[in-house]
Order: sequence, then C-alpha cells, then structure tokens
Amino acid sequence: MADPKGFLTTPRRVPERRPVDERVRDWNEVYPGGIGRALLPIISEQAGRCMDCGIPFCHSGCPLGNLIPDWNDLVWREDWDTAIERLHATNNFPEFTGRLCPAPCETACVVAINDDAVTIKNVEVSIIDKAWESGNVRPQPPEWLTGRTVAVVGSGPAGLAVAQQLTRAGHTVAVFERADKIGGLLRYGIPEFKMEKRQVDRRVDQMRREGTVFRAGVDVGADLTGSELQDRYDAVVLAVGATVPRDLDVPGRDLDGIHQAMEFLPPANRVALGEPVDNQVTATDKDVVIIGGGDTGADCLGTVIRQGARSVTQLEIMSRPGEERLATQPWPTYPMTFRVSSAHEEAGERVYSISTKEFVADDEGRLAGLRLVEVAMTDGRFAEVEGSERELPAQLVLLAMGFTGPEQHSLVAQLGVRLDDRGAIARDDEYHTDVPGVFVAGDAGRGQSLIVWAIAEGRACAAGVDRWLTGSTSLPAPVGPADRPLTA
Repeated sequence: MADPKGFLTTPRRVPERRPVDERVRDWNEVYPGGIGRALLPIISEQAGRCMDCGIPFCHSGCPLGNLIPDWNDLVWREDWDTAIERLHATNNFPEFTGRLCPAPCETACVVAINDDAVTIKNVEVSIIDKAWESGNVRPQPPEWLTGRTVAVVGSGPAGLAVAQQLTRAGHTVAVFERADKIGGLLRYGIPEFKMEKRQVDRRVDQMRREGTVFRAGVDVGADLTGSELQDRYDAVVLAVGATVPRDLDVPGRDLDGIHQAMEFLPPANRVALGEPVDNQVTATDKDVVIIGGGDTGADCLGTVIRQGARSVTQLEIMSRPGEERLATQPWPTYPMTFRVSSAHEEAGERVYSISTKEFVADDEGRLAGLRLVEVAMTDGRFAEVEGSERELPAQLVLLAMGFTGPEQHSLVAQLGVRLDDRGAIARDDEYHTDVPGVFVAGDAGRGQSLIVWAIAEGRACAAGVDRWLTGSTSLPAPVGPADRPLTA
C-alpha cells in the first residue's frame, strides 16, 4: 500500500482543461500540452489515494482485469518503468482507454462507496504518456514464427488488439482496413480534441515494427471476397464493428440536412487533420440539433461548436439522470448518472424526455426545424405529454442514436456466418463462429459497446485463435466478467 492514509487525507483532483474560449478555436486536445503532461504535477498523490483493498473491485469493474492497485502503488513511488510493465500486461493500448473509456473501474472503486473514487483512468494515461516520452514503449517482435497466417478484417481497437497479440505469438498477421488509413473509428470517428491521432500513428508504427502487416484501402467483401480470404489465410478474424446506425423513421426524414453522425464526423475529422474533403457538410452559421445523448452525440457537439454553429441543441428521449446512484444501481455496478463531457462545457443545450415527431420543411422544401413533444415513461413505455408539442429551428440535424449491428451484406454474407437474435455475429466462448477458422471480436459479435470491451475481446479472441491454430496458447485473456454470455 502506497500511502496508508491517502484516501483519507488527499482529496480527488483532476487536471484543468484549457479555457473554453481558447480550445474551441482549434482541434487540439482539450488539456494543455496533452492530458498526460497536465496530470504529472498531481498524479503521484492521486495514485496514493488507492487503498490497496483486500478485494479490489476495480478489477471486476474493468473488462481487461487491469492490475490497478499494483500500478497505483508504483506511480506513488514514481517507479514508472515497472508501472508501464504492469499496465501493458493487461492492456495493449492504455493511451486509447485512458482517453476514451468511461472508467467503469472507478465506479467499482472501494473508495467510491462513500467518497470520490481514485482517479484510476488519469493514473493510467499518465503512465502510458510518460512511457512514450521516455522511450519505454518498444516493439516486441516474436522470437520465432509459427508459419500460420491470420487475416484480421477491421483496424479498430478490437482488430488491433487481436493483431498485436497474434503477431507476438509468432503468427503472420495481416490487418485489412477499407478506409485509407489504419485505425477504424479511432482514426476518423473520434475527434482530434478528444484523442489526437498521433496516439494511433505511433502505436501502429510499433505494431508494424513487430511484424504486423497493414493493408489500408482494401474493402474486404468487394475488393477481396470472403472465400479468397479463407483460401489465403489459415484463420480469419472479423473485427468489423457494429456500423449500421439506428435511424429515425418519422415524416420528413428524407429532407436534405439530416445526416447520420458517422456521415458527418469522418469528413469533419479529415478536415481537422488537414485532409481535403469534397462537398463537406458543416455546421457553420446553422442551428444544429443532435438527436442522441451518448458519446457520439457529444463528439458531434464538440465538432459543430468548432465549426461555428449558430446554436446547438442535444435531444435525449430518456429522462435526465440524477447526480447520485439509484438504489437499483448499487456499488460496484456502473450507474447511469448525469455526466458532463468537455464538449458539454463548451456550448449548447441538453434537452431530456423529448421525442421528434416530424422534420419540418420551409416553403422551399428545405429543412427548417423539428416538431417535438415531451414524453414520460408509463408502464415501461414512452407516452406523449398532452399539450407539450413545440417546434425547434434547425438547418442541420445529426442522428447519434447508436448502432444496431454489423453490416450484413458482402463479407458477412459471403462467409455465411450465423447471426444471433440481436443481429450480431454468433460465436462460442472461444470467439469462433459456426464457420471453421472464422472468428469474431468486438462490437461485431458483442454489439455496440465500450472501447475497453473491444480491447478485452480482441485479447481473448487472439487466445482462441492461437489455441485453434496450434492446439494450445500462452496468450493471456482478460479476466473481467462479461455482462452477457458470449455464446449466441
């Protein structure tokens, strides 16, 4: 235990973000010099708040089973070299999770029973950022090759985790990505102000030096068929994500100016990175409405603010969460509480318990606004509140209501893998589909979920692939619990 009284004497502190009026003028990370650098003056004493409790529930809160008390103690003692070894033992990409994960480990922290949780996520990102700066993140190529080949389709966090683990096990791994650069939604779905893409670039460079082959700009299912992939490789891993967006079927949906979030964010992120985009849809001088109150909606919010939207409103059909846990969501479960992202600090209004009845056009047939109605939950269903209808002006509407599953045409159809009753790709507890040699990891099999689950599934899937190829495996698999069975 680092500081025996740390959790009693040291209050929780988080780094200050850059002033709003400064950061909305650029696309850089919202912390001065990056979050890792911003944390360094305070992070050792924050790590000392860890109780090193007898049963560390943060382990069960983290799908990766991160060794949190271990590296908290090491950071408090400023043994950064050993800390990154402990962190990398369970997490391939802590620079991603340290920036993007909602930290279920913190809501499971024992200190959080009656006080503010340890800043676990901040300690994690400090360790990895310091490791990159000090040169402690180095390629780990295998000592020998097995002669087995694996194709990984998709280069998001699940695909990258699968690829790195299998490459280090000695297999020859090729990662296919249909976009022009590697990273999946980490590349073009996550705004730069949330995670700068140099984080992705240097990790991909490390993996390339380890021996992983990357093939961007290849649309598997079109440029290369599923059968061709099976003929060329001993095993195939589908890490294609859950990219089919949930739509809103109300009158006026076909009006120009209504876009899915993932039609809007990738071009915006390309422009922020200095890449050319033809016919980009922007929010400049427009009244913008974002339908959906989750992380994707917050990403849209921060983006339209930086594009110069005239106004922005974020709508959510659910009621506003409370500040404290509900009795039905006791510690150490992950509670649905009111959260404020960096984008929510910057501008805009958040409206809860509201539903869209119609998109309204002006006299020239262009999107002019939305007709809304308040809703209340009655007998488990939403009911409209009589007399609550109103109109909200909008020239741009972004739908950020989540995703229903993987694309089922082309590759999925070509391979003939079975789908479960949710529309995800069915698999067993080794992540094996019903097609021999074809595996699935991440959102494509799990359904829309967190980045930490994507990496955890990638690591576990890699162990399953390795065992299928060689008869046994020494690859570690995450120890965190699943919140639903992996079997279909």
